[in-house]
Amino acid sequence: MKFDLILSSISRYAHLSPSEIELFISVLEKKTVRKKDFLIRIGEICRHDCFVNKGCLKICYANDKGTECVTKFAIEKWWAVEIESFLNITPSFFYYQAVEDTELLSISKANHHLLIDHIPAYQKFTIERWQNGFVALQNRFIQSNSFTAEEKYNQFKQKYPGLDQRISLRLTASYLGITPEFLSVLRKKQVSPNS
Repeated sequence: MKFDLILSSISRYAHLSPSEIELFISVLEKKTVRKKDFLIRIGEICRHDCFVNKGCLKICYANDKGTECVTKFAIEKWWAVEIESFLNITPSFFYYQAVEDTELLSISKANHHLLIDHIPAYQKFTIERWQNGFVALQNRFIQSNSFTAEEKYNQFKQKYPGLDQRISLRLTASYLGITPEFLSVLRKKQVSPNS
């Protein structure tokens, strides 16, 4: 497994020296999650911060009717961590499931602390990443509550380029909070706007 993508992800926010890169790579654990298998189940403790090297995870919860609600996807070059569970060692409210065979590079909580203690740039990277995640969550909330279905779909295609061709209509619709039937009509409308 290559480390180019994960090192590129970090270099967007922080510079690591060659010795820091060596330490960072030494703590990475390689993991494969097969399609439909779980990385984290509801109620489990999230013990790793994961980077998606290849594939796609869906992050979901079940509502009071037992319906799956997709909150986000983690695709190539994205990080996936159930942050409250990871930081506070509490049971996860969400589950993380592979939509495709997914290759991950993960960092255990103990190694996360080791990296923060020995690589100040890694701490800077982590703070930046989690701050950006909070901003993205706020934007998702605003979009969910004030955008039209078409605006939501356009934002989805911008945020996850090409993902709508890789995943089912049902998953995309769940993420958008609309029915698969309505999404199908919306897609057809965008493909042939004059009809």
